Amino acid sequence: MSDLKSLLEPVSRLVTTLDLSDTTAAEAALGAAFPPNGDRIRDIETSARAGMADGTVCHRGDDGMRFSRINKPEADAANCSVDAVYMTDAKGPPHSHTKGEVCLCLPDDDTATFEGRHTTWMVLPPGSTHEPTVAGGAMLILYWWPDGAVSWD
Repeated sequence: MSDLKSLLEPVSRLVTTLDLSDTTAAEAALGAAFPPNGDRIRDIETSARAGMADGTVCHRGDDGMRFSRINKPEADAANCSVDAVYMTDAKGPPHSHTKGEVCLCLPDDDTATFEGRHTTWMVLPPGSTHEPTVAGGAMLILYWWPDGAVSWD
């Protein structure tokens, strides 16, 4: 898990510099710094999936939705809560993003989508609310909440 945490540090640092209310610009900045098909994301995905296999990542929940915390804000390089969820054709609990949410979507195959999108960065602005939904298969999602700010609806 320490390898995964160190791989996520530069992402956390970037997340806290972005204006998450401008989702288009924030997603573009994330994609430019960490392309979904680039080496850093491939390393993050490999490490996260190894953690799933050894029981240190996504070890809570049930078969349709397994989840875990990777970093608490006080342990993160930039004070983000960094979590992981592995969803298979499921809806998660509704929640609001007090300071925004940054998601890295890592589908198992070409059919799975999160909120209608495939392999990508997705930014949800401060104050937004959603019921996270994966359709068409299974997907690992890593997500950042600046300062751990979230409100469960």
